[in-house]
Amino acid sequence: MKNSTKQLTKAFMDNMIIFFLTLIFSLPLGLLVAFGRMAKFKPLQYLVKFYISVMRGTPLMLQLILVFFGPSILFGWKTPDNYRFYAVIIGFALNYAAYFAEIYRAGIEGVPRGQYEAASVLGYTKIQTFWKIIFPQMCKKVMPPVTNEVITLVKDTTLAFALANIEIFAVANQMVSKQATILPLFIAGGYFYVFNFVVAFVMECIEKKLNYYS
Repeated sequence: MKNSTKQLTKAFMDNMIIFFLTLIFSLPLGLLVAFGRMAKFKPLQYLVKFYISVMRGTPLMLQLILVFFGPSILFGWKTPDNYRFYAVIIGFALNYAAYFAEIYRAGIEGVPRGQYEAASVLGYTKIQTFWKIIFPQMCKKVMPPVTNEVITLVKDTTLAFALANIEIFAVANQMVSKQATILPLFIAGGYFYVFNFVVAFVMECIEKKLNYYS
């Protein structure tokens, strides 16, 4: 039992690496995608809308498979052995950036137009207006939906098994087959519950810190 828990803990660390790297890349990428989605240049706006539509309208597992096999099928490239892990991160980041982009867009558009006018009167540039006035208010507005996406991401890391990448439920399933008991699955589920509880608590604390914008 002790050895099984140790193996599951090590496997869960792989899930957490996927989780944190996905957030590091998808959160800022989502903001860039949101800018493209709201761009006045129509070709760029339509291209970004199509990207978001594809990312949100197709299964994440399929996207991971396409990212992994795409370079060799489309361009005949021979991918390195460690590309499997990179494909997982790329696939997750591209997928979640699309969701975050729509959340950001809703938050930005939810800021009253009067804020822009007031900033203009004060002599703020467009960049200063966004980062000093709009962005902080947007963060406050988008925290609940972002929290939901972050919690979903924790659970979605199990989809890394689609590319035969080591993760906790793949290890738990192997243990179930060898040990003829479903206990490893419950232990794995417990890991996810505890981590999601911590994530929800941290996000709630951040949301409270932003209450002065309400």
